[in-house]
Amino acid sequence: MKMNKKFVGLGLATVAALSLAACGSRTAKRDDASSAKEETGLKAAIVTDIGGVDDRSFNQSAWEGLQEWGDAAGLSKGKGYDYFQSASESDYITNLDSAVAGGYNVVFGIGFALESAIAEVAPNNPDTHYVIVDSVVADQDNVASVGFADHEASYLAGVAAAKSTKTKKVGFVGGMEGEVIDRFEAGFVAGVKSVDESIKIDVQYAGSFGDAAKGQTIASAQYAAGADVIFHASGGTGNGVFAAAKAENETRNEADKVWVIGVDRDQSAEGVYTSKDGKESNFVLASTLKQVGAAVKDIATKASEDKFPGGEIVRYSLKDKGVELAETNLSEDASKAVADAKKAILDGKVEVPEKPKKDDEK
Repeated sequence: MKMNKKFVGLGLATVAALSLAACGSRTAKRDDASSAKEETGLKAAIVTDIGGVDDRSFNQSAWEGLQEWGDAAGLSKGKGYDYFQSASESDYITNLDSAVAGGYNVVFGIGFALESAIAEVAPNNPDTHYVIVDSVVADQDNVASVGFADHEASYLAGVAAAKSTKTKKVGFVGGMEGEVIDRFEAGFVAGVKSVDESIKIDVQYAGSFGDAAKGQTIASAQYAAGADVIFHASGGTGNGVFAAAKAENETRNEADKVWVIGVDRDQSAEGVYTSKDGKESNFVLASTLKQVGAAVKDIATKASEDKFPGGEIVRYSLKDKGVELAETNLSEDASKAVADAKKAILDGKVEVPEKPKKDDEK
């Protein structure tokens, strides 16, 4: 059967209201949930990309969402839900197989890097529901493909950066080049240019989502070259971007700080520091939000209700709050500009590009 090519938009704004248990007393709800799991045997697991569940970004968000689902269903780690952490690409198939061997019948591959691994194992396990996040596995009825309109949130990040830069130089640090991070880059650049065409944007890639040292080297060089706002879309590599910003800001007075725009989840906690003039401050300007955790929770809930979207492409967007921008330290002017840009996207007045312009197109 061919993949259903229609995009299925699921309202993440209502995910928190979903519950697997029937109404009644807390005891009854827990008993009902436990009984339901005994009957259906539904167990869910995530297989991480190399960033791991503590990457403060993509994988961590997914794990948090699975924990929320499991806790709401009255399950416990290791019995009803769990994660399998990948240290390298060679672990993907091993971990996917381990999840199936462990009785997990809903298995999430977190990140486009797991696409080929899921495509390989899915035909061998037709009774297992697989979910590939940030990619598409076609022609597999037991695979749901989940994507996000990252370019829309990144456009808002670009507007925020353009409204906040004092040097008219900003940076973008990507993990690995590819279709997904293309959306982040394209949206960010378009957002910056929508405010001021003269702003210079330094785009660089680390070639990895798990190389914090490389992220720090790139970010330090961008700050040294005059950038005062850097947006990273690089998973665990982004930890190095934060390290570079902290090191730079500790040598500056608070009023002259440089900024980081976080990715995938609210990363404001990573921006706490003390400036040269002794002020406790925060250098996270904003963060693009990618509701990976909510999507994991949503799909797991649907699977428990026999509504698993196998063979479908599910895309979460700005419209259904699948992506958003957390405005941690935006000025009033920047916040208004972001609100105006968001409205323009939702009203269809702005179509955000998903692919970066080639050098000869810039």
